[in-house]
Amino acid sequence: MGSVFKVAEEQIRVDGHFPRVARLVADGYEFLSDPEPVLTGLRQSAQRVDLFTFTQGLMDTTPKYRYPMEWDNFAALPVSTFENWWNKQIKSYPRNRARQAEKKGVTLREVPFDDALVQGIWRLYNECPVRRGAPFSHYGKNIETVRKEEATFLDTSVFIGAFLDSQLIGFIKLTWDQHRTQANLMNILSMMQHRDKAPTNALISYAVRACADRNIHYLAYQKFSYGKKEPDSLSHFKEINGFERIQVPRYYVPITTIGRAALRLGLHHKFSHHLPESFMAKLREARGAWYNRSLKSAKEPS
Repeated sequence: MGSVFKVAEEQIRVDGHFPRVARLVADGYEFLSDPEPVLTGLRQSAQRVDLFTFTQGLMDTTPKYRYPMEWDNFAALPVSTFENWWNKQIKSYPRNRARQAEKKGVTLREVPFDDALVQGIWRLYNECPVRRGAPFSHYGKNIETVRKEEATFLDTSVFIGAFLDSQLIGFIKLTWDQHRTQANLMNILSMMQHRDKAPTNALISYAVRACADRNIHYLAYQKFSYGKKEPDSLSHFKEINGFERIQVPRYYVPITTIGRAALRLGLHHKFSHHLPESFMAKLREARGAWYNRSLKSAKEPS
């Protein structure tokens, strides 16, 4: 994570070296009603910032600023009532999977942020070093690191746990914006050894109900697509659970001459953004195969 400092009462994070790109610490979870005080503060700051990026929320998808803009997206579910989602917005497969979780003894409830929850999340994070064909970023973290990371945004978050007997086998951290109009699945994870019990489907179901009960209009599951990446199993999972791609404006505002040059040259995107998707897909496939072989070798007795 990059350096963090406060500008115009907003927590700002700066990443990278050329260019140095700033954004809200809560980018994608909170949204600016007026970016000008932040931009003024960044121009006057002792911290060097080349570009500032921010996005509009799901309740406000028409571009309203004249800054340089690109289209970003959310995987978003419009929420009215739980019954409408259950009967009209999802396919039969996730509905049956959510029922299966209940039949196999999975129970769900909102839980406080306490030692028991942190311990349960720590066990989830350390179940397996590889997920979805890539190293799992949370694997190997100690319990105090997990506690510190999960303690963010507690005033605007709720934790939902999936339990088998008394064991936490999955959880969601649901975080809403400052106006309580949209909520995002900041974290969602289930134990791989309990996939047959469909805890993830059950967690999604509970999250929709939690939003409906709070009159939150949209539930977001991060992005629907990332750059040029083709649809995969995760995007399919989102789609059958009623999530759809909703585009929102993302602005990139140059603060320095370096920022203006970087924006013209496309350097505000990662290097991989400029490579053909066919090439990146082959790289991901090779990476996944390599990690799966490595994991299998590590588990085999010597």
